[in-house]
Amino acid sequence: MAEEKKEKWMNYLALSTVIFAVCATLSTFKGGGYGSKALLNQSNASDQWAFFQAKSIKSSLASNQKENLELQKEILSIDSHSKDNGSKYDARIAKYEQDIKRYDEEKTAIKAKAEAFEKDRNVCQEHGGQFGLAVIFLQVTILLSSIAGLLKKKPVWYLSLGIGFVGLIFFMDGFWLFLKAFL
Repeated sequence: MAEEKKEKWMNYLALSTVIFAVCATLSTFKGGGYGSKALLNQSNASDQWAFFQAKSIKSSLASNQKENLELQKEILSIDSHSKDNGSKYDARIAKYEQDIKRYDEEKTAIKAKAEAFEKDRNVCQEHGGQFGLAVIFLQVTILLSSIAGLLKKKPVWYLSLGIGFVGLIFFMDGFWLFLKAFL
C-alpha cells in the first residue's frame, strides 16, 4: 500500500487548530475566573446592602426613641406638678441625635462600598461574557477544522479560519474590552 502524500495545507490546518484550541482553553479559564470574581463581588455587595439595611433600622429606631422622648419632655413641661426641668430628656435626646447622625454617615460609606462592589461585578461580567463568546466561536472553529481535516476540504478550513478570527477578536476583547467603544 502506497503512503498518501500529505498536502501542505494540512500542516497549517493542524497548527491553526492547536492555536485556536489553546485560545479556547485560555478563554475558558479566564471566563471562569471572571465569573468567580463577579460572584464574589455580588456576595460582598449583598453583604454591604444588608449592613446598610441594619443601619437604616437602627437609625429609624433611634429616631423613634428621640421623638418619643421629645413628646415625653413636652408632656412633662405641660405638667405643672413636675419638678424636673427636662435636662435628663435633653441629654438623652442629644445622644439619639448623635446616633442618628452617625448612622447616616455610616450608611453613606456602606452605600459607596456596595456600589463599588456592584461596579466591579459588572466589569467582571463584561470580561467573562466576552470570554464566553470567544469560547463559542473557537469551539465552532475547532469543530470545522476537524471536519476540514477529515474530509480534506480546504474551503471548510477557510470558513473555520474566518470564524476563528472572530473568536480571537472576542478573546482579546475579554482582556481589554475594546469592542465596547464600537457597540
